[in-house]
Amino acid sequence: MSESQNIEYKESWRDEYLKWICGFANAQGGRIYIGINDKQEIVGVADSKRLMEDIPNKIVNYLGIVADVNLLHSNEDKEFIEIVVEPSNVPIAYHGQYHYRSGSTKQEMKGTALQQFILKKMGRSWDDTTNDSAKLDDIDRNAIDYFLRRAINAQRIAPSLNGEDTHNVLHNLRLLSEDGHLKNAAILLFGKEPLRFFPGVEFHIGRFGMNEADLIFQDVVEGNILQMADKVVALLRSKYIMKGCNVLSLWRYQKMLYAK
Repeated sequence: MSESQNIEYKESWRDEYLKWICGFANAQGGRIYIGINDKQEIVGVADSKRLMEDIPNKIVNYLGIVADVNLLHSNEDKEFIEIVVEPSNVPIAYHGQYHYRSGSTKQEMKGTALQQFILKKMGRSWDDTTNDSAKLDDIDRNAIDYFLRRAINAQRIAPSLNGEDTHNVLHNLRLLSEDGHLKNAAILLFGKEPLRFFPGVEFHIGRFGMNEADLIFQDVVEGNILQMADKVVALLRSKYIMKGCNVLSLWRYQKMLYAK
């Protein structure tokens, strides 16, 4: 069996392979064989008794997990070690670094990728995370009213909710935490200035000439998602879309917002 997403072969043990174990635990789990080279030839390990004590102890001490470490024998009576790593339900770090097994490679997670990974392991998503620096005053009431009108017209919510208090609307849409803090999704949907909280939350649209380097003109659309969707549709119709084309996909996207 060749190296794959779940299998790794090493001729001898090195402590740096704890990174590989960390990567397997953060992904779908896997197996590491010590004493087998990349050609899948069993070369055996020296001092297997010591390794059978050291490896499990180092896995526990450095990673905080328990892995099955098995001593196996080949037909030529060569000893090799199998380390069976189960996927972890919580993020696993090695010396403060988070590794992940992707394909047949080990990658260190950093920045946004690490944040998303930790949230996912915690059973949460980025949009469901609270933003402690945002206040109810950062919500655009006009966007709330616009949403209510469109949702009522689409018969997605009861007409009696028209004019409902901002706090109650966000609460009913599950955009507030239990302690009343705004979630990221609330700012993206109804925020007055989402760009102030999330740099890069903007929509770029442009028209190109003969190639991608020939940018004839472009527009940058800012605002919350409801505002951006309407502005993009208006720009497409007035400036970008050729006669005979339509913006059905964006219309469907808007319809999905009111269906939630």
